[in-house]
Amino acid sequence: MLDDQSRAILRQLQAAPDISVPELAERVRLTPARVTRRLDKLQEEGIITGQEVVIDWAALGYTIHVALRITLDKTAPRAFDEFLAAARQVREVLEVQTFLGRVDARLALIAKDLPDYQRLYRDKILTLPHIADIEALMTVSTVKRDEALPL
Repeated sequence: MLDDQSRAILRQLQAAPDISVPELAERVRLTPARVTRRLDKLQEEGIITGQEVVIDWAALGYTIHVALRITLDKTAPRAFDEFLAAARQVREVLEVQTFLGRVDARLALIAKDLPDYQRLYRDKILTLPHIADIEALMTVSTVKRDEALPL
């Protein structure tokens, strides 16, 4: 699927996403023009889908990170769609995942402190439609966080 040069480019981008094309070209021993063509091709193929800025939410005062496991009342015909649409509107929800099984969805959210979390939980989470059950998992520490692929 990927040749050695494309894998080398991706390894370098994972290690240093803000690297310049000339520096990247030097590290992978290609010309900047060839690296640019390969980057364009990787984007066209959907392998590279964009670049992101990773924000340290704790540095901005958001010290609480909670994962909520949500089970929905699926007796309503559009329960799933209505819940997801409403959950997307909560600013403090950073991620929404859906599952097959007993748990239907997982919301990852942040809050400034426990009183802020309590307000958010009462005023925004509990008002989301079609919730049958919620299990809250408060993050104590993040042991590993790595999205890099072993290329």
